[in-house]
Amino acid sequence: MAKMVERVVIVGGGTAGWLAAARLAAARPALDVTLIEAPDIPTIGVGEGTWPTMRATLAAIGIGEGEFLAACDGSFKQGSRFDGWVSGETGDRYLHPFTSPPAVPTRDLLAAWQAEAADQSFGAAMTAQAAVCDRDLAPRQRAMPDYQGAANYAYHLDAGKFAALLSRHATRRLGVRHVADHVTGVRRGEGRTIAAVATREHGEISGELFIDCTGHAALIVGGELGVEWIDRSDILFNDRALAAQVPVAEGSPIASQTISTAHPAGWIWDIGLPGRRGIGCVYASRFMDDDAAEAELRAYIARVLPDAPDMPVRRLSFPTGHRARFWQGNCLAIGLSAGFIEPLEASAIVMIELSLNALIDNFPASDAAMPVHAERFNMLFRYRWDRIVEFLKLHYVLSRRSDAYWLAQRDPASVPPRLAEMLALWHDQPPSTWDFPQVDEIFSAESHQYILYGMGYPVPPGSAPGDRALAALAEQRQRARSLASALPTNRDYLDTIAAASATAAE
Repeated sequence: MAKMVERVVIVGGGTAGWLAAARLAAARPALDVTLIEAPDIPTIGVGEGTWPTMRATLAAIGIGEGEFLAACDGSFKQGSRFDGWVSGETGDRYLHPFTSPPAVPTRDLLAAWQAEAADQSFGAAMTAQAAVCDRDLAPRQRAMPDYQGAANYAYHLDAGKFAALLSRHATRRLGVRHVADHVTGVRRGEGRTIAAVATREHGEISGELFIDCTGHAALIVGGELGVEWIDRSDILFNDRALAAQVPVAEGSPIASQTISTAHPAGWIWDIGLPGRRGIGCVYASRFMDDDAAEAELRAYIARVLPDAPDMPVRRLSFPTGHRARFWQGNCLAIGLSAGFIEPLEASAIVMIELSLNALIDNFPASDAAMPVHAERFNMLFRYRWDRIVEFLKLHYVLSRRSDAYWLAQRDPASVPPRLAEMLALWHDQPPSTWDFPQVDEIFSAESHQYILYGMGYPVPPGSAPGDRALAALAEQRQRARSLASALPTNRDYLDTIAAASATAAE
């Protein structure tokens, strides 16, 4: 007899666990949602980036935008800027913005860009958002409704504070049960399923569906159920990171984008928050040792923040890859337990969101339907991990840098076959929706266009630019001027939010 799914047990907290708890409790109030979290495992919280999908996620669980920004030391993210990725020379810079190019055939836009705006980067020509980012402007005005803006946007945030906000919201407003305890074992059900998890002080906690959010440890999906790990380090080499939290001066500008700066064996992230900047060095240990990476990181900090104090650095190591299956039996892996690829382009949190969307939209009513849901989920998310790997690799294979690391990244043996096929195709035609047919593609055709043409990939031969495309680029130039005069700076906007939050708390 089929068993109804009425109890969901989430093992692990952090961003993945608490987002899962909040989304499930908000979307399906009849569910009994329990989150078990070890009380002595901290969240890294070095500063993270999201995708614009986070706005819909926050709205769905009922957190106001001002509350979120104030509680998480949050700021706006309108894209990613890549410095030094093409040649490493002065002026080597391009932007991957969150706003799509005008709704004009891409061939026509490319022809118009080459004919009338070749002195601008592709991103600057295609969207006014580039000018907004150049000026450190917010994407919205205070009077706008929550989660709406003049340009598409996401957020930068303190991950530790974000998990704490989600925890408070889920337990106080959405009815999630929080168990602060250590999981000591698992009681198996029939087949490769879980009947209950054992805890040190609260005994067994049973459920019909379990969500593994235990991070790289993957205690249930990997440790108990034995789902194998697929290593992707043959394609993406980075396996180490150093992270620092650097305070900033009061009133200093806050960047509108993540800044990713290439170095001889990887890249440096720079994420601006109101109170500090999260700066870290990502590198491949077989091309650079830890001491050399720390020297790269400290040299970067000294260059961009010359008056910054000497901050401690955290050393992190990570596997590159993902599970062969993400839903096994009645256990679903979400977050780091499902997989991890270097933090370039902020794919980690959006994969959590997409996993939860897929679960909620296709929630199994009973255990009888669970194998069908699991098979569909596994097929979709293997596709998504493959596309992430290819998209990140695209940033490396187009580089012309001559360091040993960058030469190895361009070795054809390390390039996924599908990406190699696409690059051959894109010599003749620009990336299009035909190349990315799935619903909710993480990185759309437009995202690939921004990387390709930002890094100088040859523009496919085309005809003379049409009036419609020329008018669209002219409209972007006018819109850039309008937004520059109408939008506040990030600093002014976020300081106002912080002041309002402090007043409300008094």
